[in-house]
Amino acid sequence: MSPVLSGVLQLLALVAALALAYRPLGEYMARVYSSERHYAPERWTYKAIGADPSAQMRWPAYLRAVLAFSAVSVLFLYGLQRLQGVLPGSLGFSSIKPDQAFNTAVSFVANTNWQSYSGEQAMGHVVQTGGLAVQNFVSAAVGMAVAVALVRGFARSRTGELGNFWSDLVRGTVRILLPVAVLGALVLVACGVVQNFSGIHQVGQFTGGSQQWNGGAVASQEVIKELGTNGGGYFNANSAHPFENPTPFSNLFEIFLILLIPSAMTRTFGRMVGSVRQGYAILATMATIWLAFTALMMWTEFAHHGPALQLARGAMEGKETRFGVGASAIFSVATTLTSTGAVNSFHSSYTGLGGGIQMLGMQLGEIAPGGVGSGLYGMLVMAVIAVFIAGLMVGRTPEYLGKKIGTREIKLAACYILITPVLVLGFTAVAMALSGPRASMANAGAHGFSEILYAYTSGANNNGSAFAGLSADTPWFNTTIGLAMLLGRFLPMVFVLALAGSLAGQRPVPATAGTLRTEKPLFTGLLVAAILIITGLTYFPALALGPLAEGLAS
Repeated sequence: MSPVLSGVLQLLALVAALALAYRPLGEYMARVYSSERHYAPERWTYKAIGADPSAQMRWPAYLRAVLAFSAVSVLFLYGLQRLQGVLPGSLGFSSIKPDQAFNTAVSFVANTNWQSYSGEQAMGHVVQTGGLAVQNFVSAAVGMAVAVALVRGFARSRTGELGNFWSDLVRGTVRILLPVAVLGALVLVACGVVQNFSGIHQVGQFTGGSQQWNGGAVASQEVIKELGTNGGGYFNANSAHPFENPTPFSNLFEIFLILLIPSAMTRTFGRMVGSVRQGYAILATMATIWLAFTALMMWTEFAHHGPALQLARGAMEGKETRFGVGASAIFSVATTLTSTGAVNSFHSSYTGLGGGIQMLGMQLGEIAPGGVGSGLYGMLVMAVIAVFIAGLMVGRTPEYLGKKIGTREIKLAACYILITPVLVLGFTAVAMALSGPRASMANAGAHGFSEILYAYTSGANNNGSAFAGLSADTPWFNTTIGLAMLLGRFLPMVFVLALAGSLAGQRPVPATAGTLRTEKPLFTGLLVAAILIITGLTYFPALALGPLAEGLAS
């Protein structure tokens, strides 16, 4: 079988699996977030934290709960890392230095999982399982809660109430993430992924040194790393490591986990707003972008320029032979179009245009299908922008899902889409202007610029994957990327929840002959165009200096 055919067949199998899971999971999540019943473990949790799950929150209260919970999570994870040297199960590793502990704590709480350290050489079992893995669950649940709050903003009227954050957080964790993660972990263990609390073992003696491996609860962390679109690997090689991703089947299953909840949440959205066709329109937009990016990535990586690539049947540098070009390309696009920092290949080794596709996928806002929760609310904000553009074209006040998109709504949406570019381009410009950060680049010229642009793109968009080549474990990058992750995660949530509160307070507007039908293919095309144009105008100059210049020169 040719590598191209193998890649295409894997893509078709992935689409089929997602299609089968779409409706039942989407319907189930809609029931979870609409239910008034509280299970016993949930009631125990509410009692322990002193929360009233039945109390409705307006958007400022909902936001305060999100920020308070996340702040406590950052402090807890920071303290756990700083105390690692005196904790049991540390495997002899010392405490994490302050700047790296700050970076890692922010990274995992912000659902970014950027890692400037080698997991198997820095983190013991307690930090990995009691700190990082726990945040993989709850940070994903926070994103889902904010998305559901925005959906309620569209679905409700004449009220500013968006639900209860604590109830949404606990239900998302207990009823959705935990059950799927348990089943997924069993599949990964059956595939050969490690799951133990083993210590460090010396497995070989080589000229100039020896090789050591340590085990860990890898399968249980790997599954939520992908399912929650987190991305932080137990090992430095991430999903290229055979202990995390041993076979082609496990690789395809992990891609399925990455895309599962973000795609199914469009069904949840459609059901909660009372029109599944609206959910299909959002899904069609996401699928169009994802399939187009995947096709482009496979084309750039299979293109045979030169005898070495012809012999390898594609750009195999930095890719695992057990996966090949096709599966690596699919994985790469899945991670960069979602807020998942997992990698099964070396992104810096992709062709120049391939690296540009990865960066552009994150710069779109990771909305196709995007992160768990963040993909849906990011796409809905873009839908607000799209209907506003359509309203300008026909001279009519725009409406979306029966809600008028007025001055307040469009200002909030505009602030949302401007935050990330300001962080990415601002931090990149400052880093390139200073000699210290430039010294961390492994390459000069366009590729070196791409390393820094990718790092801040990944951090501010809460992706977490690394272009590699950049020595990011420095006080400068640990601090500035940490700030980019923190601001890139929580500032957008401020505007999303404010938008939700504004929409929930409106009266529904009846549809008329002049109302834009947002469940139709025409709107899907308009939404795709709006996303690409806005992103292109924002990032094209920076991309032209980096991956485009490198790709055109090769």
